[in-house]
Amino acid sequence: MSGHSKWAQIKRQKGAADKKKGLVFSRFAKEIAIAAKNSGDPGSNFKLRLVLDRAKQSGMTKDAMERAIKRGTGEDKDAAAIEDIVYEGYGPGGTAIYVQAATDSTNRTYQNIRHIFTKHGGNLGTQGSVAFLFTSRGQILVPKEGNSNLDEISLMAIDLGAEDVRPSEEGLEIYTVPLDLEKIKNELEKKRISVAAAEVIMQPQNTVDVTDDQVKKQIEDLVAALEDDEDVIAVHTNATL
Repeated sequence: MSGHSKWAQIKRQKGAADKKKGLVFSRFAKEIAIAAKNSGDPGSNFKLRLVLDRAKQSGMTKDAMERAIKRGTGEDKDAAAIEDIVYEGYGPGGTAIYVQAATDSTNRTYQNIRHIFTKHGGNLGTQGSVAFLFTSRGQILVPKEGNSNLDEISLMAIDLGAEDVRPSEEGLEIYTVPLDLEKIKNELEKKRISVAAAEVIMQPQNTVDVTDDQVKKQIEDLVAALEDDEDVIAVHTNATL
């Protein structure tokens, strides 16, 4: 579900109304602050560069990004510190849910996430309860629009060191080891290949096929509710819907 849900997330961000845009920018501000903790210099901070690229694509202003960087480095003394935190649990049908969040109030976020899991038929688990079911991987999304020959791009990505390339209705999903993500993304862009998104995700090692329509709807509602929470950065599941 990770690749397909990411395509959907990109579409939602592009078409977001003003209220939703504010939520998108708020999330990016937190994600930028987390990435800037080690260094506020994008030139030497790979993680920060990737987040800034995605924030720019969403329409976030340069001033807003700079404020977020200062919050992360501690230069903004008036802003509350942001912590990154992971929540793990199970959704309907025993599916695994891995939630990445960034917050200035861990108690508030915990209460909200637990409520969402319970409301939608899931159970919030303990640390490590589902993390072993996922692997950290780089993901590059190449859209059909603006790219003429996806077969050639697939071969090119493999030659550049990609571990896997999967076609989808929207284009290509290219998977890499995290350390190779930026190198492969940059090489593709040098060849004038349009990239919709590039980031490190948590990919399920094995997927669970969900065939029951009611369970499928429950999982979709749970994931959507989690993604609508202001502190949630990303939601990953091993469910194939």
